[in-house]
Amino acid sequence: MSRALAVIIWLITLSAIVLFSGRYGWFPEGISEFAPAIDAQFMRTLVVVGIGFVSSQVLLGLYVWKYRDRPNSKAVYTHGNTKFEVLVMVVTGVTFVIIAIMGQRVWAQLHLSEPPANALQMEVTGQQFVWNIRYPGPDGVFGRTDPKLINDQENPVGLDPKDPASKDDIVSINRMAIPVNRNIQVFLRSKDVTHSFFVPALRFKQDTVPGLRIPIHFKALKTGEYEIACAELCGLGHYKMKGYLMVMPEEEFNAWLIDRASN
Repeated sequence: MSRALAVIIWLITLSAIVLFSGRYGWFPEGISEFAPAIDAQFMRTLVVVGIGFVSSQVLLGLYVWKYRDRPNSKAVYTHGNTKFEVLVMVVTGVTFVIIAIMGQRVWAQLHLSEPPANALQMEVTGQQFVWNIRYPGPDGVFGRTDPKLINDQENPVGLDPKDPASKDDIVSINRMAIPVNRNIQVFLRSKDVTHSFFVPALRFKQDTVPGLRIPIHFKALKTGEYEIACAELCGLGHYKMKGYLMVMPEEEFNAWLIDRASN
């Protein structure tokens, strides 16, 4: 029975290696300027953790096999090897600290750097269970909003009609258009519970928190249509909270904005 258990451990380890080899259910193609750095950091972490996982599971199987129950054999108690245990802990600790430092550098490039002054601004407001995308319009200024004016059918973000800057604001439901090769700054908001703005192709995920206006920025390098998911359980309809990021040439984007403004 112990030998069978050891074989099962090794088979599970082999299955995990195959599963995470990159051939099954891997990331979609990265389209943002930050994607290569994030993918590289992910692979470094995966390789280091993978080496530790495979080594420990292979050793576990060997110990199960070697020290299985045998007739006429007695168990021997041991205090272990203190020096070896300390060495393993130190190596493990140093390795993970180095990975964390490298990861913080990638994180800082993505979240702590300022967007260029000419970045195109837009606002994304999460709600159960849609994404509301607002553009400031030709004047480049977001109009004032008031929670008391929110109407999910006619005024989902509560635009104040008394504010002149709000008259040309454009609101799109679940469809977010941006021009390719253009720096984009997005302000994330939520009008009910915590959501998570997740675009796998951008390698970007950020929570939207009620009461906060969270700035993010990115640049998409390839045209196409990509999924926007909510990565935070936000209610019974969470599974259907899905939008689309449409990356277009500049001319098509401008035409799309004009068309949205006329509707």
